[in-house]
Amino acid sequence: MVCLGFDMVERLELWLVKWRIAFGCCVFLLFLSPVVGLRPLRDRIGSWGDEWLFSRRDGSDLGPFSQWNITGTYRGTWKFLDTANGSSKFPDIRKTNGNSVIELASTPTKITGVHYVQGVVIFHDVFDKEYNVGGAQIRIEGVYIWPFRQIRMIANSGKEGGLSQDDDYLLSNPYHLLGVFSSQVFQESSRDKMWRRKSSPLHDLEKHCNVEIAAQVSRMQSSKHEGGHDSFHLEGLMESPSVDDDGDCFSLLQLNASSVNVEAYYNKAVNYTLMVTFISFLQVLLLIRQMEHSNTQSGAAKVSILMVGQQAIMDAYLCLLHLTAGILVESLFNAFATAAFFKFVVFSIFEMRYLLAIWKANRPLSNGEGWETMRRELSVLYSRFYGILLGGILLMYEFHYYMRFILLLVYSFWIPQIITNVVRDSRKPLHPHYIIGITVTRLAIPLYIFGCPNNFIRIEADQRWCVYLTVFIGLQTTILLLQHYLGSRWFIPHQILPEKYSYYRRFAQNTSHAVDCVICMTGVDLSQRSNDCMVTPCDHFFHSGCLQRWMDIKMECPTCRRSLPPV
Repeated sequence: MVCLGFDMVERLELWLVKWRIAFGCCVFLLFLSPVVGLRPLRDRIGSWGDEWLFSRRDGSDLGPFSQWNITGTYRGTWKFLDTANGSSKFPDIRKTNGNSVIELASTPTKITGVHYVQGVVIFHDVFDKEYNVGGAQIRIEGVYIWPFRQIRMIANSGKEGGLSQDDDYLLSNPYHLLGVFSSQVFQESSRDKMWRRKSSPLHDLEKHCNVEIAAQVSRMQSSKHEGGHDSFHLEGLMESPSVDDDGDCFSLLQLNASSVNVEAYYNKAVNYTLMVTFISFLQVLLLIRQMEHSNTQSGAAKVSILMVGQQAIMDAYLCLLHLTAGILVESLFNAFATAAFFKFVVFSIFEMRYLLAIWKANRPLSNGEGWETMRRELSVLYSRFYGILLGGILLMYEFHYYMRFILLLVYSFWIPQIITNVVRDSRKPLHPHYIIGITVTRLAIPLYIFGCPNNFIRIEADQRWCVYLTVFIGLQTTILLLQHYLGSRWFIPHQILPEKYSYYRRFAQNTSHAVDCVICMTGVDLSQRSNDCMVTPCDHFFHSGCLQRWMDIKMECPTCRRSLPPV
């Protein structure tokens, strides 16, 4: 009886152990079934994502489940794992690695542990330069299983360009929007984007291939200067099997990307706008100094109107660009609107006022012909200015592939002044501080955009072009400064120079009556050896100092009002 009792107890304990094991398996399956059922990827034996992801999963991450919000911008690299056969269905994809940008926006769902994720993956450096089609962009959607730190996504089946309520993040992200804005302004237009899509080797990818992505999320340690914000790292695989099961479109592609600190990017943009504002303030001071240097009719007539007009058009373009960037990115509107306002002040108030002064100085006879004539000439000036402004916008839109060459032409604004100095033989039309200051301040923006490797506009740095631009405008500045100190025609051979009028020419001496200088009302020494006497082409005599000071104000004879040649 005792042995029978022990057997009953052992059987009862064994039955309890089996029941506990079965109950534990049921609980595990109940927990796992919602996760498995929501996988957007097709199930198959030996799936390409499962073994790779679970082999890399850190068991320590599965402690107390913390709900990570992975919404953000990620920047990293891509590469084919099989470099020998990067693409079997699309042989035009000849690159094996490159850079990528991933934009993700995740929202919680009703199922615990699962977030809905959608976004965009942008692949750069996909094709050879001969195709000239740029990178590839794929819209994706899927789920983020945050207890396992896994992302499963497929290509978005929605229409291209269609936005849902979850795309508000993509529209409000300054890193994303300014990147798109800079690519549209400096690289491509909407028409070229349509042509690129039709001529791209990836145009038929959506018809013949699926896109499946499986990635693992890991948390990165945030540094002190990041303000304790969460940073994440994505590492996963991308596969694109064909729809008709005749082979994969390309071999496995590995993605590695780290989240971008948008606040740091925001700070870069704000610092840039502060730089533009400070530069605009300096340009206003330099313009005031130059306007005081040429405040007379003669001084204003020596300044090239093309030089000032070209700089005014540059500032108008910068005003429009900064204002457009501020409208696109709502969080940066105040910063960019401030920079746009200062650029508007520079070109609409000071430079346009200087243009009017130069225009009036070159037409002294029109000032006394009445208000109707003056209004007609002012309308011609404004129509030419805004016509060139709009024409330049159309020109840059049509020839945006040659944007850097166009910028070199725009930054040749000192050349009209150099030519004017040579033709008119002008004496010191520009102040040296204005020449040097404008050169330095004009170089700041293009050197930042095309020379800084970590600029916020996401344009690839080109140090060689920056060197060309610096040397080009530096050569113009050097010639202007040498014209200021050595003479406007110092680099022109004397053999080809036109004959210049000499104010110290010989004249028929007539001693029957004395000659007075009408400027200072004192007598003039008419002896041939005197250097204090200057004779105009209309045979009027003046003191040398008196006539030179007069010609700094007006290039007219004080006696008969005829035009005077340059000294």
